[in-house]
Amino acid sequence: MIGAEVLWNSLLQHGVEVIFGYPGGAVIPVYDVLPSSLRHVLVRHEQAAAMAADGYARATGRLGACIATSGPGALNLLCGLTNAFLDSAPVLAITGQVPTGQLGRDAFQETDIFGATMPLTKHNYLVNRVEDLPRILNEAVYLAQAGRKGPVLVDLPRDVAEAEVPPRVDASPRLPGYKPRRDGHPAQVARAAEALASARKPLLLVGGGVKWAEAAPLAVRLAEKAGLPVASTLMGLGTVPADHPLFLGMIGMHGTVAANRAVQECDVLLALGVRFSDRVTGKREAFATGAQIIHVDVDPAELGKNVPAHIPIVGDVGRVLEGLIPLVPERRRQEWLDEVDSFRSPAGQDGVGASAVRALARVTGDLARRGDLILVTDVGQHQMWVAQHYPFYHPRTLLTSGGLGAMGYGLPAAVGAQIGCPGKRVVLVTGDGSLQINLQELATVRQEDLPIKIVLLDNGSLGMVRQWQEMFFDGNLVAVSLGGPDWVKLAEAYGIKAWRCSDPGELEDGLATLMAEPGPGLLHCRVPAEEKVLPMVPAGEPLARIIVSW
Repeated sequence: MIGAEVLWNSLLQHGVEVIFGYPGGAVIPVYDVLPSSLRHVLVRHEQAAAMAADGYARATGRLGACIATSGPGALNLLCGLTNAFLDSAPVLAITGQVPTGQLGRDAFQETDIFGATMPLTKHNYLVNRVEDLPRILNEAVYLAQAGRKGPVLVDLPRDVAEAEVPPRVDASPRLPGYKPRRDGHPAQVARAAEALASARKPLLLVGGGVKWAEAAPLAVRLAEKAGLPVASTLMGLGTVPADHPLFLGMIGMHGTVAANRAVQECDVLLALGVRFSDRVTGKREAFATGAQIIHVDVDPAELGKNVPAHIPIVGDVGRVLEGLIPLVPERRRQEWLDEVDSFRSPAGQDGVGASAVRALARVTGDLARRGDLILVTDVGQHQMWVAQHYPFYHPRTLLTSGGLGAMGYGLPAAVGAQIGCPGKRVVLVTGDGSLQINLQELATVRQEDLPIKIVLLDNGSLGMVRQWQEMFFDGNLVAVSLGGPDWVKLAEAYGIKAWRCSDPGELEDGLATLMAEPGPGLLHCRVPAEEKVLPMVPAGEPLARIIVSW
């Protein structure tokens, strides 16, 4: 076999069923031997290939894969790979490269993608010898999915792809320095149990790491046994069902009043699989100042990085919870639960955007409760309206760009999710700014005949930037107005049915029509440009400085 054949065979052996890509000169030999048993989805931009692979990974829990040619093709992957890196999505990226003899000579479409992606991936490789390719592929697949998951890139020069592989090549991974810890230290787990047992006002905070560890049922079991109210980061939504009496909602900049007050009042904070980003903590020096913090994460680099961890536990969240739950006594904590219940208040000011999300929740409620709906968002006001007003009941049912906040993520991620979960309904909630960043992927939706439903909240502006300018920059509106196209005509030009909803009273009927369409569809909803996402904690301020009206 040649190197290109080894690549495809290795992916198939590791269970990869689909790859998102865009061909070019350096990968023509690779495409030339693409097996019919591996589904290739031709995207319209390489950024979308990486984001679709990311969406596939998040929706399925399996490895996502993408491929691009050298130079501009490889560089176009970077935003999507960084997005996967920050949100811990397992993605394998294959990039073509100029022949090894041309490396460093400024050959046509040569780029040092190995150097460029070093800080943006979990690990990366430049394959200089075809004999190393089988081992490297085995290592790459393992690294993407082991410990804290993330993207791994393999840069494959054209001559290596075309070279014959010698017989009996050793393909065993060689990773002596990489041994992720799965089980928490027993003494630390025991300390955590003691802290929870003696706490008067404990709080459980769940993040995206709970989802990747498949540990949501264990988190719910612990909360119910120990009487722990639960707050969630954006990436953790769906870990605890939205209608669970212990659930307080999302924490942070656009979190609920109840969740933000609870974290400030608690005396023990058990944080599972969270990064404690600035969007969660607000002013770090003022975050949970009265709490003893128990931080559980599979990545030891996260412990103590942003907030002090009084009881740090390195390990897989699920394995740690399996050891912790038997040690924690059963408690009701009715006084504390009554107190946090008194913190609850409406999610924020009403408006067309929030109303549209609530209407979507009513129309799709049965699907969501069964776990048969995946809701994807882009980034901006609509993203936060979804986080605040759409109830999630299961993990992997909200796909959104958290750490990177990448506009343009939604449409390609929806493509990946729908291909990975063909039996589920995929709905994209997006904005007029975000949708235009990867608008070309409507062609991919049509070509692959994907029944994705798009709810477009169009306020004619970059809504979140405008909100910041109005609230914190004296209303100085600069470069935020968008002259959008005729969205119905545009969707129809791609062969996608579309409808308009100009009256808020028509929202529910319009959404029902959209969801009843057997193929892809788009509902265009107008939203006043002055609408804001509230509550909101100003950047860098304590969570106690939450703004609930404007």
